[in-house]
This record gives sequence, structure tokens and C-alpha cells, in this order.
Amino acid sequence: MTWTGTLWTSCGSGQPACGGLRFMLNPITGKRNMKTHRREFIRRTGGLLAASGALVSGMYRASAAVTPSFAQFEITRRYRRRMPGNPGADFVEVHEDVRLDVERTALILCDVWDLHHCLNAVTRVGELAPHIDSLTRYLRAEGVTIIHAPSSCMPFYEGNPARERAMAAPRASNVPKDIGQWCHWMPGGEEEKNYPIDQSDGGCDSDPVEQSVWRRKLIDMGKNPDAPWTRQVGQIFIDSTRDYITDNGVEVWNIMEMKGITNVLLTGVHTNMCVLGRPFGLRQMARNGKNVHLIRDLTDTMYNPQSAPYVSHFEGTRRIIHHIEKYVCPTVLSSGFVGGEPFRFKGDTA
Repeated sequence: MTWTGTLWTSCGSGQPACGGLRFMLNPITGKRNMKTHRREFIRRTGGLLAASGALVSGMYRASAAVTPSFAQFEITRRYRRRMPGNPGADFVEVHEDVRLDVERTALILCDVWDLHHCLNAVTRVGELAPHIDSLTRYLRAEGVTIIHAPSSCMPFYEGNPARERAMAAPRASNVPKDIGQWCHWMPGGEEEKNYPIDQSDGGCDSDPVEQSVWRRKLIDMGKNPDAPWTRQVGQIFIDSTRDYITDNGVEVWNIMEMKGITNVLLTGVHTNMCVLGRPFGLRQMARNGKNVHLIRDLTDTMYNPQSAPYVSHFEGTRRIIHHIEKYVCPTVLSSGFVGGEPFRFKGDTA
């Protein structure tokens, strides 16, 4: 069953501002009623929020040559919940329209590395990267704070103004305990739930022969075949005049507090590992009060279909996303910002 609703949120906190939640269910199909794809931008005028002109088409594209003038945008987020009063019931899919204040929103790019020990992971990042770049350019032009977080790659960016900018952010007065550490589970019972995929083999789904050739190639390149990454993939533009580069949870927190960031969008890889667990990942952001959303079409898992539950790699990713929507945070689509169709991997034919 799928429910839809409208939750108008305050521009910063993501908490209900008025109206509450209204659900609609199609009793015949069990699916949500479709609505015209649109994004409504609100201009700030004299401290008041007022509609400015007509609705902007969902196909609208911002360019670097356009000076952004919008204070908020509206997106639809998705999560899963049990309906009130029936804790033993199955989870239902819920869709909510929310407004995010651009100036209080950050995009974090998690571990979109140049190389990986798993060949198929490299191939899929090659597919993802242009779409992540497009989203990043769009959000940057609108005024969203961009934080590039390629873990273990800070030596490559030594002296880069975006790296220096991240280190220079003043230490926040409210740095959470353990924000600099990996977070394995959300408080409140996530660990006790059935994790949807078995990743105990590391999750690499490459053909064994091709993987062996790839490993030898990494060695011949002078790379550590188990951890060959040294930088973020070059297909994603870093604006050294305004972006931030860091893999440090405390630095990420300092940046967000310095800029008054309450909303976090997170893209990158891998969903079941770094995206969830890093010091700047979904769990740490959610447990420390940020209004965090996974961009669910711009992510990928480390999952091998030879392991339980023996589904396709892409179905494994979908199951992790559903787990996140139940126990960690809501998700959104990149197309909710840039328009067009959501990204889909070439091999995902389901």
C-alpha cells in the first residue's frame, strides 16, 4: 500500500509549519494518486515568503550564468512507516511534499572515488558521476552548500582552497559526541531488525576472471589493489571558490553550524556501507538532528547476488533503500530538483 500526503515544513528545520499531514490512497490500485510533476520556488521578499509568478516547470534547468533568486524549493520525499495505533502492521510507503530553505541546505558527496577495488563498482560510478555532477552544479547555482567527502583522499587536495576552507571553519560549540566516528546502527532498534542483504563477502559482484584482471591492472598502475582510491572521480566538478572538501565528521559539522545548515542531501556510494555509516553519513546526520535525505537514484550498494537474499544487484540496492526509509531517514529523487526522469543504471532492467 502507498500513501501520499502534503507536509509543508518550515524552511529550516523540516518540522511541520502548518496544516499537518494529509494522506490519500487509491483503494482500487493501492497506489498513490498521481500528480503533475512540478517544483514551486518561493522568493523571499521583505522577510516574508510569497509566491513569485507562475510555477516553475519540472523541466527547468539552472545554468551557471543565471543568478539564483529563489529562497526555497519543493520536493517530494518518501519514507516507510507503520500507521499509528497498529505497531504490528506492515510498513506503508508514504510520500510528503516538503519545502527546503536553500541557504540552510547542504549536499554531501560521499566517497565518489576515482578508483575502487571492485571493477563493477568502478563501472557503476562511471555511470553515476555525470548525473551527480549535473545535480551538484544545479544545486550550487541555487545556493546550496556543496561538501565533497572522498574518504582517505585528503592528501590529494592539500592546498586546494576548498580543502583549506573546510579546515578553517570555526569549531562549533555543539559538536556531537562521536561525530568523528563510524556509526554502525541507528539508536532505537535498527540493529535488531533484519538487515535486507548479506554483505559479509564484501559485496563485490564482478565476474571472478574480470576481477582478477582488474586487480592485476591496479597493481601494475602502482595502486593498492585493496584500496586504490586517491581522489574524487574527475567527472564531478569541484568549485574551489565556494565548495568544501573534507572527510572529517567534525569538520562537516563545523561547516554546517557555521552556515546554519539544517537540511542535508546525501549522494554517493556505497549505500549499505559508507553512505550509511561514515561520520558524515546518514546515520550520524539523522541521530544528531539534521533533516537528512538520501538521493535514492544517485547511489549504489556493495552487494553480490551470490549472497542472500539472492536477488539482482539493483534489487539489493532497492532493499537497502527501503531499509533506510524505515529506520534511518527519508529519500528523494534527483529529478525532483533538476527535472526529467530519475537516473537508472543501464543494467537495471527490472
